[in-house]
Amino acid sequence: MLTNDQLDKWDREHFFHPSTHLGQHARGEAPGRIIQTAEGCYVTDRDGNRLLDAFAGLFCVNIGYGRQEVAEAIAAQARELAYYHSYVGHGTEASVTLARMVAERAPEGFNRTYFGQGGSDANETNIKLVWYYNNILGRPEKKKIIARWRSYHGAGIMSGSLTGLSLFHNKFDLPLDMVRHTTAPYYFQREDEAQSEAEFVAQCAADLEALIADEGADTIAAFVAEPVMGTGGIVPPPEGYWAAIQPILKKHDILLIVDEVITGFGRLGSMFGSPVYGLEPDLITIAKGLTSAYAPLSGSIVHDRVWDVLARGTDENGPFGHGWTYSAHPIGAAAGVANLKLLDSLGLVANAGEVGPYLTQALRDAMEGQARLGEVRGGGMLSSVELVKTPGTREAFDPGDKMVPQIVAAMARRGVIARAMPQSDTIGFAPPLCLTREEADLVAGVARASVDEVLG
Repeated sequence: MLTNDQLDKWDREHFFHPSTHLGQHARGEAPGRIIQTAEGCYVTDRDGNRLLDAFAGLFCVNIGYGRQEVAEAIAAQARELAYYHSYVGHGTEASVTLARMVAERAPEGFNRTYFGQGGSDANETNIKLVWYYNNILGRPEKKKIIARWRSYHGAGIMSGSLTGLSLFHNKFDLPLDMVRHTTAPYYFQREDEAQSEAEFVAQCAADLEALIADEGADTIAAFVAEPVMGTGGIVPPPEGYWAAIQPILKKHDILLIVDEVITGFGRLGSMFGSPVYGLEPDLITIAKGLTSAYAPLSGSIVHDRVWDVLARGTDENGPFGHGWTYSAHPIGAAAGVANLKLLDSLGLVANAGEVGPYLTQALRDAMEGQARLGEVRGGGMLSSVELVKTPGTREAFDPGDKMVPQIVAAMARRGVIARAMPQSDTIGFAPPLCLTREEADLVAGVARASVDEVLG
């Protein structure tokens, strides 16, 4: 493979990459890829390799690459007003317009959005809001947060603590003591193979009840969860899971933070994921699809019942002491406005609802007869293929063998980008919402050929 030697050298000598084996990359022992251009569902690297990006960057390029309408909106905003802060009631046309557009698309009762930069800081904001909320209500002990094992909520100090994957904890002194984790609703990976789906859901609910009883409901402020677990393996909840969990939270007056960083703005074939599963959140976390990653922007959408308490708090205590320099950055907001307009005009939410299930079925069909297949699952434009070491079992591969990374590398050689999901034997797919059926067939065929190449 050709390389741009000078740029590659600079990359390895100066660029501190996130989620990367630092030593191997710096020494040139691990491959890198410098992307140069992109259009639709495809990216092209500096060596001229064109690849179908079946992971939309990191679950985020919902409208697809190369949309000039968004690029022009960003350029126009930069020319007119590149920056102004949003402190002390200041705003811009773009930020105010986007806040209104989010409210129009969010579930009922969600009328106000605090804008940040990324999903991690949005979840940090949500936790501060929850703590402030309980202090105003005179409940200073109600501060612990329950998340789920295998969940992903970011990589900050608090958001990384919420994340239920040890990769994001090890050697970082995380999770913080304010966070507790409960059972992941991951039926394929249940401990008791004999359990029915209904029995497993009942166990998840019982485990949550036991944790609340052990900690004391008067110490627990919120439960945070994704509608569909994303980075933890692309795992839709088992049937009846949310119907079993939500009454427990309401009984104990525990707020529900729904992390829609991945599922928001169309990925499940619905504008938001919460209505798909009958969720009734108090706060919603958004990012990724808000701008389709054309510019950094995130949001914490606050239900009116929470907002009323926050507003009362400022009446009693003065201005709300939280904010980022780049909160509601006008360039990010302009990208968001243009992005949401395109999401509507191109019918991409509906396309995700049609082509997404087609992709999941195409993967099922392609993987039929592969002895190492554990499960194919999906929801909307999210799909995953979980593999097993021994046919007919749920036995995991030795992590040191890096079997799924090998498969993903083989897929890239065939022109398709997928993701080896962390701490899992799972190949993940989250393409742009503009994916066609023909492209879905290509992804499925390449996946099967690559699995066969590596596993036989």
